[in-house]
Amino acid sequence: LAVAFLGPEGTFTQQAAFRHFGHAICATPTASIDDIFKVVERGVCQYGVVPVENSTEGVITHTLDSLLHSSLVITGEVSLRIHHNLMSRTHRFDEIDVVYSHQQSLAQCRQWLDRFLPQAQRTAVSSNAEAARLAAQQEHAAAIAGEVAADLYGLHILERDIEDEPDNTTRFLVVGRTPVGPTGGDKTSLLLTLQNHPGALYGVLEPFARHGISMSKIESRPSRKAAWDYVFFVDVEGHLKDQSLDLALKEVAENVTLLKILGSYPRAID
Repeated sequence: LAVAFLGPEGTFTQQAAFRHFGHAICATPTASIDDIFKVVERGVCQYGVVPVENSTEGVITHTLDSLLHSSLVITGEVSLRIHHNLMSRTHRFDEIDVVYSHQQSLAQCRQWLDRFLPQAQRTAVSSNAEAARLAAQQEHAAAIAGEVAADLYGLHILERDIEDEPDNTTRFLVVGRTPVGPTGGDKTSLLLTLQNHPGALYGVLEPFARHGISMSKIESRPSRKAAWDYVFFVDVEGHLKDQSLDLALKEVAENVTLLKILGSYPRAID
């Protein structure tokens, strides 16, 4: 089974792929989130794993934008507790001039960096594993990454668990070409665009409430079609084949200009 993840080797996305599928897969690193969608759409990989949301810093906008334009469906999700570690070739904080990491990780460790490495430049890169690779090539550089990356790139861990929030967790989505059936513990993700008139959003939310369906998330993103025009990403409890959700969605469809089902899939186990 070929599964694409955000590379290089040693990223949290790779860890999420192993948690969901096990280690008996062909884990295929890609350079970007967009590339994950492309290789799965072309059939090079059967599935892809992408980060979508962090409990501290919110949504990963690149993933939402890719879901907007892709034909793939969400087939699963993974919730992964994230521990960030500072790693470097050097053993001394005062010798570090630059810290590399993904922009989300830099934000999740902002307070710790302000306190212990105020002199170091912070440089965002494509992934935490890429940050570790760069730090391994430079004498006065450090990276924020997972423990696996330190082992892969031969770096010393100077400080463990430097994330600002102790319950720092990232949610990942599994995307593929084939929908999955109901399990009894499912979630459905939707994409909506609304008409710009009073009560438009209420017309979307009310059918869910009336049919007893819990909404776990609603997030807006610019549509990029016109100024101040938005699309809404919504997560609700249940599967498309559940009668109550099916009835609610038929009513919702009458109040929106676009309804795209992104997928029904088993809820992640924390």
